Amino acid sequence: MKFILFLSEAIIPIFIFCIVAAGISRKRNVYDEFVNGAVKGLKTVFEIAPTLIGLMVAVGILRASGFLDFIAEILGTIFQASHFPAELVPLAIVKMFSSSAATGLLLDIFKESGTDSRNGLIASIMLSSTETIFYTMSVYFMSAGVKRTRYTLAGAMVAAFAGMAASVWLADYIL
Repeated sequence: MKFILFLSEAIIPIFIFCIVAAGISRKRNVYDEFVNGAVKGLKTVFEIAPTLIGLMVAVGILRASGFLDFIAEILGTIFQASHFPAELVPLAIVKMFSSSAATGLLLDIFKESGTDSRNGLIASIMLSSTETIFYTMSVYFMSAGVKRTRYTLAGAMVAAFAGMAASVWLADYIL
């Protein structure tokens, strides 16, 4: 156990040391490469910032207006047949847009149902097994300049629903 604790504390410094050693062994100016990478990273941040701000504002508006609860009520009746708790529908919707907003909803679920409850367990597994679809697509496609996404959205939605179904199955299996 002590080795694992040591490794968890030392892995990042070891990784950085290996990168610097590899750069020096290839006779590269490691500091200049680092600065150039940082400049490119900052340019990327400035390019995707409007998209990120727009997504955060949209999620905030959906939560504050009550529209998210309205959609959750409609979808909750549909999902009840599949044993997916209606209380988790807002979480499933928000997770597709924003992981931080979904984490806020997860904490609310923990307060209401408890962390060891069926809903708490399903929500925890679901957040770990699904992706922020629209956030990821907008950020990565915008930064890469992709205009035609083809089947990305459909594939991501299928994967998200599979993650949701798996979270229900796993929670019921564990409990």
